[in-house]
Amino acid sequence: MKLKHFNLMIGTQILKAFSEEARTRIMHLLYRNNEMCISDIELVLDFTQTKTSRHLIYLKNSGLVTSRKIDQWTFYSIKDELKGFVEIIYTYMEKDLLLMNDQETYQTLYSNRELAINKIEARKWRKPPLPL
Repeated sequence: MKLKHFNLMIGTQILKAFSEEARTRIMHLLYRNNEMCISDIELVLDFTQTKTSRHLIYLKNSGLVTSRKIDQWTFYSIKDELKGFVEIIYTYMEKDLLLMNDQETYQTLYSNRELAINKIEARKWRKPPLPL
C-alpha cells in the first residue's frame, strides 16, 4: 500500500523525523536493509542503546516505522505505505559519504555474522539437544 493522501500533519511529522541526523541515518539503514534491530543499529552507527532506542521510539511515534519481536530482539522496518516517499528522499542523498559509510559498516558486520539477524538464522540450523 502506498501513501495516498499527504497532508500538512503527515508531512510535518515526516520532515521533523528527518530533521535529526541520527534519525536520518537510522532511516537510511532501514531503507537499505529492510529491517534491523536496536543492537545492530547501535553497532553500525556506534550509538548507545539509549540514544538508539530514543530515536527509534520517535520514529515509531511519528508513524514512520513499525516493529516486530523475535525472541529478545525487536526488529524495526519502514512502514510499507511510506517506502516510496522515503525512497525519493534517499535518491537525493545516495552519494552522501556518511550514509555510504554506514552501509559499508553494516555489510562488514553482516558478513562477519555479528548481527542479530544472523544469530537468529543460525539457530534454525542447530540441532536440538538430545533428551536424557
